[in-house]
Amino acid sequence: MQEFAKPKVVVSRCLEFAEVRYNGAVIPDKAVERMKAHVEFIPVCPEVEIGLGVPRDVIRIVDGTERRLVQPKTGEDLTEKMTGFSKSFLDHLGEVDGFLLKNRSPTCGMHDVKVYHSAENSQVTGKTSGLFASEVLQRHSGLAVEEEGRLKNFTLRHHFLTKLFTLASFREMKKERRMKALQQFHARHKYLFMAYHPGLLKKMGQTTANHAHHDIGEVLDAYEGYLHELMQEPAKASAHINVCQHIAGYFKKQLTSEEKQSFADLLQQYKEEKVPLSAVISVLRSWTARFQSGYLKQQSYFQPYPVDLLEISDSGKGRAYS
Repeated sequence: MQEFAKPKVVVSRCLEFAEVRYNGAVIPDKAVERMKAHVEFIPVCPEVEIGLGVPRDVIRIVDGTERRLVQPKTGEDLTEKMTGFSKSFLDHLGEVDGFLLKNRSPTCGMHDVKVYHSAENSQVTGKTSGLFASEVLQRHSGLAVEEEGRLKNFTLRHHFLTKLFTLASFREMKKERRMKALQQFHARHKYLFMAYHPGLLKKMGQTTANHAHHDIGEVLDAYEGYLHELMQEPAKASAHINVCQHIAGYFKKQLTSEEKQSFADLLQQYKEEKVPLSAVISVLRSWTARFQSGYLKQQSYFQPYPVDLLEISDSGKGRAYS
């Protein structure tokens, strides 16, 4: 059975961990529940950390010459407290692989937090990031950072988990401080990285070659920068098709004409969104086992994260793995 490095993830404490939401609730979350066996979670509730109670009066971000975090009922301005906590928490956090935050929260929301006209006027004037999330995105945009609500979308969840476990594997590998370990890491993730960005894959390969004989620390830093850039966005369906064609090329001498045509038809069905990528990968994995390709067996592309993090619904047709 394949072993995976255990990612370290900062998570909003209201997601499965504690009754700390403003209304005293804890939010059930299937993705977090499934991940608990495979991830080291670091739960945090920024609002509780700055001294707000549970339950507590609503806080909101309001417009003005600069946006502020206020509690309308008490009139308290919490901006400096929250900004100070966010900076201090991240300063002392240590190395992590990702963040999974509560969407729409005035502290943890990443994208769609409402901005109000004022503490007294509930007119919405725009959308922004919560104060804690803003600091996270400013410092750690290269990590696996996501809102829990968006993980209901398979493509976004697959990308988040793929990135998270890849970064955890890289973090563990870095501890060895050896060029050979980096080269093995790169080889194992070749086709996964090709699906994300072939151009950056080439640059990462040149970095691992280290023809200029740079110090291992410089090489790892450069490679990590490329890795973060490479995995900024989910891989496109067209890139997956290209990768699958590359992998199928390993078996061109062993396969019959009928098998080759059947696989080409399957790729076309995936392109037309009639079958998920998992159907294509299943065929490639069967050929890898059948023809005993040791190099392909080690490829993370076939299983970038633990299989029990998949949901049954993920095997259905549609944009799965696209």
